[in-house]
Amino acid sequence: MSRGKDEPVRRRFLQHKFLNAAHARPGVHGLTLVLDHLKPGFNVGKIFRSADAFGAREVLLVGVPYFDPAPAVGSFRHVPARFLGSFAEAYDLLRAEGAAVFNLEAGAGESLMGAELPERCALVLGNEGVGQSFRREDFPGVGALRIPQWGRAQSLNVSVAAALGMYEYCRRWGRDPGPHALPDRNRIKHAA
Repeated sequence: MSRGKDEPVRRRFLQHKFLNAAHARPGVHGLTLVLDHLKPGFNVGKIFRSADAFGAREVLLVGVPYFDPAPAVGSFRHVPARFLGSFAEAYDLLRAEGAAVFNLEAGAGESLMGAELPERCALVLGNEGVGQSFRREDFPGVGALRIPQWGRAQSLNVSVAAALGMYEYCRRWGRDPGPHALPDRNRIKHAA
């Protein structure tokens, strides 16, 4: 985004960031997402929306000073967000909290379908173009996971990869809350 065009996005972000600080509470699951230097466009907001839907504990944003909250459709106010300057900060924080850390990578690591995911863990999603900002050799405690793909395309949009990772986590650790577990503003609006 160019500086002039992104001013409204930055203002909207600051308003939503205030609401996040005031209202966000950890989700029902022990899963944290780490967004490592993602672009500030649509993907970050979409990931917040999925994190809200899947009950993620929180989202750590590494090197993401702002993003467009519109694609989150209000979910940014529900899921706690922490903004960090480096992956090392996120890694140290997660390890101090006892979380296992896994990097989702295209074509590398153990299959997400068969991997052991502890109840308290974090999934790292790297930049849409260049991947993670860190060298895995510098963080030997970070596991590598891949999402199996059978077609010709061997990469996924980062928000899709995040949703698949969250789904797989919830398939193992979550209970089906039923179709009407939480009030949905659309159901409420249309019920009248």
